[in-house]
Amino acid sequence: MRAVIQRVTSANVVINDKVRSSISKGLLILVGIEDSDTTEDVIWLSGKVVNMRIFNDAAGVMNESVTDQGGDILVVSQFTLHASTKKGNRPSYIRASKPPVAIPLYEQFVQQLQTDLGKPVFTGEFGADMKVSLLNDGPVTIVIDTKNKE
Repeated sequence: MRAVIQRVTSANVVINDKVRSSISKGLLILVGIEDSDTTEDVIWLSGKVVNMRIFNDAAGVMNESVTDQGGDILVVSQFTLHASTKKGNRPSYIRASKPPVAIPLYEQFVQQLQTDLGKPVFTGEFGADMKVSLLNDGPVTIVIDTKNKE
């Protein structure tokens, strides 16, 4: 699984000119899934996300998590995170999972986040044409790949 995690003061997803989900302070997570991803990847990534200390504490130091801050999470599926740009100018998405594999893992990731966060997690709609808006706070943007745990 590959995720782009952005600390936001607000974010929303619009589908067909209607707001699907909206959050204030928290995290916007764009997540891409590939065929080799497993439940272990879901559990590891969720734990990383909810415990990552990227919010400022009272002293202005990034020392608190989204959980510590009582923030929200908005998750949006994004197969283009697995784009290969090695050859030519047209990206290849061959590594991105097809819906029969990706949807269950995406849903499992959302459920795991809800469990780990202790409250509902907001989402886009898998496979939909979405308009995602955000106000990145910091800016703080972290990229995580469960196959390359740095």
